[in-house]
Amino acid sequence: MISWIQKTFQQHFRIIFLVLLVLVIIAFVFTIGASPGLGNASNRTLNRPFFGLNLGNQEDQQRLFRDTGLSVFLQAGYPALQGDQLQSYALQRHAALHIANELRVPGPTATELTEFVKTLRAFSGQNGNFDATRYSQFKDNLKLDPSLTEGDVSRILSDDFRYDRVQKLLAGPGYVMAGDVQQQLARGETSWSLTLATADYAKFAPTIDVSETNLQKFFEENAFRYEVSPHIRVRAVEFPAAAYVGQVTVDEATIRAAYDANPARFPKPATPSADGKPALQLPSSTGSDADFALVRPQVEASVTLDRARSLAAKAASDLTLALYESKIPRTGIDAHLASLKLASKPLPPFSRAAAPAELGGSPEIASEAFKLNGSRYFSDALSTASGSVILLWEESIPTRQPLLTEVRTKVSEDYQENGKRKRFVEVGRNARTLIESQVKSGVSLEKAAEVAGASTSLTFTVKSIPAFTLRERPQDLDPAILGALESLGKGSVSEMILSGTQGLVIHVADKVIPVTDESNPRFVETRTQLAQVVASRNAGDYLNDLVEKELAKSAPIAP
Repeated sequence: MISWIQKTFQQHFRIIFLVLLVLVIIAFVFTIGASPGLGNASNRTLNRPFFGLNLGNQEDQQRLFRDTGLSVFLQAGYPALQGDQLQSYALQRHAALHIANELRVPGPTATELTEFVKTLRAFSGQNGNFDATRYSQFKDNLKLDPSLTEGDVSRILSDDFRYDRVQKLLAGPGYVMAGDVQQQLARGETSWSLTLATADYAKFAPTIDVSETNLQKFFEENAFRYEVSPHIRVRAVEFPAAAYVGQVTVDEATIRAAYDANPARFPKPATPSADGKPALQLPSSTGSDADFALVRPQVEASVTLDRARSLAAKAASDLTLALYESKIPRTGIDAHLASLKLASKPLPPFSRAAAPAELGGSPEIASEAFKLNGSRYFSDALSTASGSVILLWEESIPTRQPLLTEVRTKVSEDYQENGKRKRFVEVGRNARTLIESQVKSGVSLEKAAEVAGASTSLTFTVKSIPAFTLRERPQDLDPAILGALESLGKGSVSEMILSGTQGLVIHVADKVIPVTDESNPRFVETRTQLAQVVASRNAGDYLNDLVEKELAKSAPIAP
């Protein structure tokens, strides 16, 4: 149900959903978190002036973040920022609007506002252009949210327009040196033709001395890798839903109502096709009497099980309530269980990350188990795949360092893998040296790799990569190769690079550096792009510095 509500709100009432999301973030950042940047859990009436707002006032906080949340939605088409990012943007945006007021930056004219709205991603269609239908839907959805009016939206749009103007003023022209442009052009448009020699790590099988002395030394040097995390030992009082099925009675009206609420939940039974094989049967979405008749046993079983699960959950909750209200001591729980004809089942110790199979491996149940201790020795009723369960605390086992004998198999595997990798690196270094000397003498990489493989017990495969640029590189090009290219020239052979389960040796068969002066058609375009990046960063740095200085004026003094 929750998922359905969320999906429906996102698709049809996105503004309402956005406002709810922003309010939740406000509550988390300021009320619960009491983050040191703004909130203060110990003083809810703290006065924190910030360019005309009081960040210690809940109403001012809500207005700031409601406006910011809608601004983000309009700019991105979805809630693109959360938590600290949203807080940072909210404060910088408000600081920029303060500057706009001081400089008397005017708001948009009607024509400017119309053109500005057309640039917003919230109103863009699939082709990226302005979609009038989306804009109309947005206006219609506003009528469903009494907390937002068209006047609010108009004000926020106008503020965003002015914020954009201030950013451009602060950014300036974004000065870029010609050398920066040339470096970017050379990096993005240099043409590379490569030949790769790939050594298969899986086929590398060196001999590793797994002596007791070597294992003991490795174990001592890497003891932290084998620490046993905290475990907990509990007993489980189970309430399986199957035990309560006999107590459930379901009338025909209830069964039909459950079916009508979601016909697609109950697929019709398969019927043989002409070739004798079961035909594919899709769930019904019509809810017709004929479809209901076919799936009625499924519906009845589902309703019965749901009610049995509810009875099991109630029985488990009643037990925890009785234990709490009667203040039954831990030593008296078994007697109380016996009086109710219940029993507990001991479970093997488990960690927070690995609940036992008896609990369905549920991380949620494991987390609840770790909340138990000597003073809180029984849990609330917890849902399981089969019904409900209550956990009874037995023992909390702290982190411990095991003996080598307990983890010898794991230590041996790690030692051998560690030794294999070290040997692979050493042998790869020697193979690379052989390959480089062979290539410099005029031998092809394929032949050089064959010679190196015979000398070092590595198995190489060779392939060529046709000419490409970093701007338009092959989709399947290993990212590890890109990092090595900048230091390689034409004819160079790289060091062996470890990438996943293989070692790569790169031979630059050809490297063509483009013209990087102003005669390059992309020079002006690249300079403009770099200038925009520099300018945007300048504006962001200025606003961030302004925000920090303003917050520092009213920051609480640490005791």
